[in-house]
Amino acid sequence: MFEAYDRFINPPEIKTGGMLAVAAAGLIVNLISMRILRSGSDNSLNMKGAYLEVFADMLGSIGVIIGSILIYYTGWAQIDPILAVLIGLWVLPRTWLLLSESLNILLEGVPSGIELAKIQEELAALPNVTLVYDLHVWGITSGENSLTTHLVVSTLPVDSSLLDAARAVAKKHGILHTTFQIEREPCVEQTAYKH
Repeated sequence: MFEAYDRFINPPEIKTGGMLAVAAAGLIVNLISMRILRSGSDNSLNMKGAYLEVFADMLGSIGVIIGSILIYYTGWAQIDPILAVLIGLWVLPRTWLLLSESLNILLEGVPSGIELAKIQEELAALPNVTLVYDLHVWGITSGENSLTTHLVVSTLPVDSSLLDAARAVAKKHGILHTTFQIEREPCVEQTAYKH
């Protein structure tokens, strides 16, 4: 934005032929890159970041193509910084979205789409479970979530059926990395969801 302001006040001489050729080549490369990155952008934060970067570059290329044609026919060099500002404003919300998702992972926040209360309720409804407490779900990376919790039971299980059922509840919510502590009494006094 600062650079665009400076170019608007003091517009430099613009060679529209070279500008158009470089922008057209950039557009082709960006379209190919977008095609390659698109499939992984929904599942990986890294791929999403790369896709959004290439998408922004593709828009920049289109803006430069349009700008070079307009500057060639009108001679008005301020078109260049105006397009730069418009592209910057368009990219800003997507950058904010990527930043907020990254921060949520780094701060071990509950991933979007995960309903802790529903998971806790389903775990508490399992046979022999009397209390579910200290339930935590966080994202390790995009699409990989972890869960830890304590399950208080009326009698200690003699096989893995309770653990299997608890894992099934977590898997139903897209959580594959789990740690369940099964105990007869809570480690500390809890006011958690009781069955």
